[in-house]
Amino acid sequence: MNSSIRAAIIGSTGYGGVELIRFLLRHPNVEITSVISSSSVGKPLSDGFPHLREIIVDHLDAVDIPLIKQKADVVFAATPHGVSAELVPQLLDAGLKVIDLSGDFRLKSPAVYEKYYKRKAADEVYLAKAVYGLAEVFGEQCRDADFISNPGCYPTATLLGLIPAVNAGWIDPSTIIVDAKSGVSGAGRGLSQSFHYSEMNENFLAYKVNRHQHTPEIEQVLSQIAGKEVLTTFTTHLVPMTRGILSTMYAQLTDSKSDEEFIDLYREYYKGRPFVRIRPSGQWPATKEVWGSNYCDIGFSVDERTGRVTIVSVIDNLVKGAAGQAIQNLNLMMGWDETTGLEFTPVYP
Repeated sequence: MNSSIRAAIIGSTGYGGVELIRFLLRHPNVEITSVISSSSVGKPLSDGFPHLREIIVDHLDAVDIPLIKQKADVVFAATPHGVSAELVPQLLDAGLKVIDLSGDFRLKSPAVYEKYYKRKAADEVYLAKAVYGLAEVFGEQCRDADFISNPGCYPTATLLGLIPAVNAGWIDPSTIIVDAKSGVSGAGRGLSQSFHYSEMNENFLAYKVNRHQHTPEIEQVLSQIAGKEVLTTFTTHLVPMTRGILSTMYAQLTDSKSDEEFIDLYREYYKGRPFVRIRPSGQWPATKEVWGSNYCDIGFSVDERTGRVTIVSVIDNLVKGAAGQAIQNLNLMMGWDETTGLEFTPVYP
């Protein structure tokens, strides 16, 4: 077990990269030795993020594989889709450990990736090497791994809400409908008309209906858990708030169950996994209750009238849906307690 490690963050000027910095600065076993951005090389990171002034004084490095190899042991790739597909193999070939926060290595089928992401898939050799880092489900596979593909934000909230019930056979996977809502930080820091204040404020909209790139990611994992192909109806919405995802899931029960039975099932499934919190009967979580933290909170309601269950799952999309889960995966990768550096209480109100 290594006691400390040097970390580089590629994509340090994005929301996910900056959130990695916030958590890693307090991680007792990690030293940030390189912050990297191809768009702002040589500039202080605090130029773009004044809240880091006198906290991170480093100037941004270029994407230089030999330099990264010299300065770091592990690399967080918080890069746009398509960039990681080219960059990550070079980092791995240089002998670096990599945790990739993009979607480039989550899907095992190049054809499916190219259909949903509209770009060329990564080399299949590296797709096969990537461990899917949904920590509460595949944590044992993450231990001692050299390459982890961090799950997407919507899939994290959705899969944590569905997997125990699918695994137990309590719901019919063919009936799953997911209605998910996200704050606008999930779209990144780039400029777009849709995210202008006057466009987004006091507005609520569905987007990428039946074609969101996280759909096949959710289906891939549920199919693995169910042992057969699972298709879902997955609809995403933007809410005029900065952070948070609320995923509401509906499915037909295979047998009569109560709220209390679901609560017991989920508490047993996630026993010993400190970042999943199961609500008591009659209580459902809200995004503000996990804001700024690595928690995923889940609640249930069984409808005896229709024979369906409604499952509500919430996360902070930038933490449990991105940077926090990446650090949780680093902890597993390095053989540390998975809570190390992540024991932040949610910010409230």
